[in-house]
Amino acid sequence: MRIAYAQMKVAAGHPDLNTKKILRLIDEARTQGAGMIIFPHTSISGQMLGAATREQKTFFEECKAYEEEIIAASENIRVVLDSKQFDGFNIKTSSKPFSINDELTDDKINCPVIQVGCVGVQNTGKTVYTFDGRSAVYNSKGKVVQRAEPFKECLNFIETDEIDNMPAITLPNVSEAEKIYQAISYGVKEFLAQIGMSKVVIGVSGGIDSAVAAALYVKVLGVDNVYLVNMPSRFNSATTKNLSEQLAKNLGCKYFVVPIQESVDWTVKQLEGVGLNVSSFVKENIQARDRSARILAAIAASIGGGFTCNANKAESTVGYATLYGDEAGFLSALADLWKFQVYDLARYMNAEIYGREVIPQGIIDIVPSAELSTAQNVDEGKGDPLHYPYHDYLFRAFAELSLTPEEILNWYAAGTLEENIGCASGLVEKYFSTPQEFIADLERWWRQFKGMGVAKRIQSPPILAVTDCPYGARAESQNGVHFTKKYLELKDKLLNR
Repeated sequence: MRIAYAQMKVAAGHPDLNTKKILRLIDEARTQGAGMIIFPHTSISGQMLGAATREQKTFFEECKAYEEEIIAASENIRVVLDSKQFDGFNIKTSSKPFSINDELTDDKINCPVIQVGCVGVQNTGKTVYTFDGRSAVYNSKGKVVQRAEPFKECLNFIETDEIDNMPAITLPNVSEAEKIYQAISYGVKEFLAQIGMSKVVIGVSGGIDSAVAAALYVKVLGVDNVYLVNMPSRFNSATTKNLSEQLAKNLGCKYFVVPIQESVDWTVKQLEGVGLNVSSFVKENIQARDRSARILAAIAASIGGGFTCNANKAESTVGYATLYGDEAGFLSALADLWKFQVYDLARYMNAEIYGREVIPQGIIDIVPSAELSTAQNVDEGKGDPLHYPYHDYLFRAFAELSLTPEEILNWYAAGTLEENIGCASGLVEKYFSTPQEFIADLERWWRQFKGMGVAKRIQSPPILAVTDCPYGARAESQNGVHFTKKYLELKDKLLNR
């Protein structure tokens, strides 16, 4: 039997649009001699992630009516809309969101399998997911013999009696950075199209996150639709200001410099005028909010667009961002990436996407810094309080492996921490000379992760997911911070030995 399988883009909650596409594909498959056509799971409703409309009686009835319309149009061809087992082969139609952790692997099966998924973008409001399709044909030994191109709509054909005679294909060796770029660029493009946004404003600081965001959005929207803004205060160095300007020149973007020191000073003066003591920490937050809530929001409104949030996953994990400041924007495209992945993405985009150095090497080399105080002077080698080569992996243990300080401290005491969390050897000794320093750091960030970090994540912009564990995928409760009894016992032992 000649079978067609449709890796189609589905529109969540729009059975009318999906049915129109399904009917067109049925006609195309029938014209090309197919006796069966397979569609992705729930391709009529389009709701791969689940939604409230499934509980609406009228929506359910509409989907059933469209299903009847499809059945009526399926003369001389069998239409399959869900997983089924047939004599000689199986069909899998369950669609999953893209994740860099997933691979097409050999299934333990004893008959051919045709796997069909959807492409497109869907969201739960808080988290935006891309679907890469992962449609493929497996022979009876679980080897892939045919595969649809990821993130592409396509109608493929296979002869069922030839599957076991087809040679297994070699899947392309794709780097993690390439997978991430494919997913994020596709996700941003599709999400912007869904919400009807064609222009974006990006606050560029001379740092890696905003530089990668700028290079990404230029590729998605075109240089004429991306506006880069540098907003220096007295703490911003000539180094980072020059790097921001060089980035804009390399990309060819419109570039504005809007200093904020005068407005920040005025805000401080107003607060002090009513008797408040404005600490240096509060002044840092005033700067961050002035940049986003005042300047970026105003420019975005002026051009009829939105402004981006450039946060990475390490910052989101411990709330290292200012609420309503740098943790604001219409989308966090990089917020499911650890800092090391952002650097990898920068190098990949320079080498493979642009074929030249659009993100200046100076941005890749400079110490990460918010530049909100003299304690973060990059020209003096001062930066963020995060040691990313270590903290990326510690925070990943918290966020993606569901580990607690008890496991971390046990590994530290045994000398196996770096091996177990995956960071480079020697970093613990480099950053922490005593158990007191290590424990203080561990508890500081665990308190942030389970404390204020939760509150900030709840109010953060939507995140574009690339892993199985993005923030926003499940509800977080603000239950406070807890240390287990065994952790406290081991802590006491280490501190008093």
